[in-house]
Parts: sequence; C-alpha cells; structure tokens
Amino acid sequence: MKKYIIIAVAVVAGIALSYALVSKGGASALQVNQVAADPAAYSGAITVTGIMAGTSPQDPSVFGIFDIKELQCTTPNCNKIYLPVKHQGTMPKPGDEVRVSGSFVNTGSGYLFAASNVKVLRNHKIGG
Repeated sequence: MKKYIIIAVAVVAGIALSYALVSKGGASALQVNQVAADPAAYSGAITVTGIMAGTSPQDPSVFGIFDIKELQCTTPNCNKIYLPVKHQGTMPKPGDEVRVSGSFVNTGSGYLFAASNVKVLRNHKIGG
C-alpha cells in the first residue's frame, strides 16, 4: 500500500513539473532554423529562440534574429537565416538571446513574425 502512495506522488510531481516547463515556454521554444524554412507550417501562437542581429532601417519596430547555432560560425561565408520580428515594445540589443512569442503574418512579400512578447535571456558579445 505504501509503495502505491509513493508511486502516485511521484507521478503527480512529474506531471506538475512537465506542466510548469511547458507553461513557461521552456519545453516549447523552437529555433530560428526550424521555423524559417517553412513559416506557413506554423499557425497560431508559437515561441522562438534566437539571437538579435539588428533592426530594419526601413522600420525600427522590426528586428532580425538568427539561430543560436550560428554563433559558432565566424567565417564570412556563413549562410545565416534571419527571421524578421515585428515588436512594438522595447527593442533588444544586437547579440541579445531572445525568446519571442507570437505568430507568423503573411505580408504578401513574405512572412513576418509578429511578436506579442519579447524576453531577453542573455547577451552574447557579437560584432566588433
């Protein structure tokens, strides 16, 4: 009997931990390279993690992020994929690792990620 109570408590604790990770976005954050290849495949709200590369000169509310794995590429011939993110709040700084939540919007000339939330996780020293 005592053995079953311990197992039941462990199962409940595991479910609670899983729910906490998913609700905070930790388990559900996608990478830029995953979503940029086919943004049309992602409907509804998603969370993407990437590195802020810079803002658009045409629209200061749009910034680009690239995949975290691309930080390791230091040669000039890197083929980084940049995901355009539109956000009306405070802009992250270049090199900031961000977790953006929102959804893709088809602009007619391509897809733009409309962010409802941008969270800066840490800064990676990029550039000179």
